[in-house]
Amino acid sequence: MTRLLVTGGAGFIGSNFVHYVVENTEYDVTVLDALTYAGNRESLAGLPESRVRLVEGDITDAELVDGLTAEADAVVHYAAESHNDNSLHSPRPFLDTNIIGTYTLLEAARKHRTRFHHISTDEVYGDLELDDPERFTEQTPYNPSSPYSSTKAGSDLLVRAWGRSFGVEATISNCSNNYGPYQHVEKFIPRQITNVIRGIRPKLYGAGENVRDWIHANDHSSAVLTILEKGRIGETYLIGADGERNNKEVVELILQEMGQPRDAYDHVTDRAGHDLRYAIDSTKLRTELGWTPQFADFESGLAATIAWYRDNESWWAPSKDRTEAFYASKGQ
Repeated sequence: MTRLLVTGGAGFIGSNFVHYVVENTEYDVTVLDALTYAGNRESLAGLPESRVRLVEGDITDAELVDGLTAEADAVVHYAAESHNDNSLHSPRPFLDTNIIGTYTLLEAARKHRTRFHHISTDEVYGDLELDDPERFTEQTPYNPSSPYSSTKAGSDLLVRAWGRSFGVEATISNCSNNYGPYQHVEKFIPRQITNVIRGIRPKLYGAGENVRDWIHANDHSSAVLTILEKGRIGETYLIGADGERNNKEVVELILQEMGQPRDAYDHVTDRAGHDLRYAIDSTKLRTELGWTPQFADFESGLAATIAWYRDNESWWAPSKDRTEAFYASKGQ
């Protein structure tokens, strides 16, 4: 492999992957991104133009996707509508991007016999009870609970079907919640960090007992590259860094790290159908492919993330006021 097509590569997780690839390999990268509100060409700023090309376009555009796939040795499919709140207010874009977009890419990969790696989420498995000692594994049945997670589950099944029925050389990874640079301020961790920077009290859904298994975006990127290069075709790998924290703990850690009282936040009405707990068992990835995370300590990764948002206000400021106005209209 020398040429990668990365869909959604101007978004949060995708842009971190592009940076990681440029810094750690000699691959050339074409990014296909619709540059919706969640995509930002500035997230790719500073990368060498000789190795990274940004194409603005939609993954449902069959002609465009076909041409770009024909030029690539592998497709790494990050592009997705991914915000749970948005999926509850307006589900249709999630169907268009996550289902039809994935189908369009799979058809191109099938035609050109292109290696395909699909990025998914642990939310396809539903949630676990707060006192349940179990964690998600590759054998956990799907049980999605939102329009977002349902469409991601559907896209996973399409990838498996195209592998079995048409021989597409595909792998899938389901990852836990990411945090790190270039994440839109609508998301939980950057919203709280940027609120504190702006002098706004952070907001916490309900009692804040919901648990997420956090992983730094750099660790997600290293895992995806490992699967792309070493993973067995047709297999699914779960990516996690043993970063379970409840939302209350995360907010309080952010406040503490930023020199504020740990209780300087407000509770707001909980999200409808808010999943209780996600937890990833990444044993297969670690034992079969030898992957380990760099940020095994959540606190150190969080401190690095806070520093990035402090140093890069020009990146997030343009969308901050609009995001907070939207949440305020929902009482959140």
